[in-house]
Amino acid sequence: MLERTPRNDRTEVTFVLPADAPPGSVSVVGDFNDWQPGIHTLKARKDGKRAVTVELASRSTHSFRYLAAGDYWFNDESVGEQEGPNSRLHT
Repeated sequence: MLERTPRNDRTEVTFVLPADAPPGSVSVVGDFNDWQPGIHTLKARKDGKRAVTVELASRSTHSFRYLAAGDYWFNDESVGEQEGPNSRLHT
């Protein structure tokens, strides 16, 4: 699930997953971080989910996926749009 917060010419996008599915560490990787795992690792939050927030330019489009432990790649089903194997995000 994605949460968006507009900020002038930027948008804060928070990537949110359940606390335990999939198990282990999960990173969001995409064109906004040169597809580098570990830069945006989801952390536990008070509501029992885990999340990470990334600041992106407003009115932009990005490709991303999640990478979990064990080299398990997966998409965000809540986004609804894909580009090849990747999820698509519009800010």
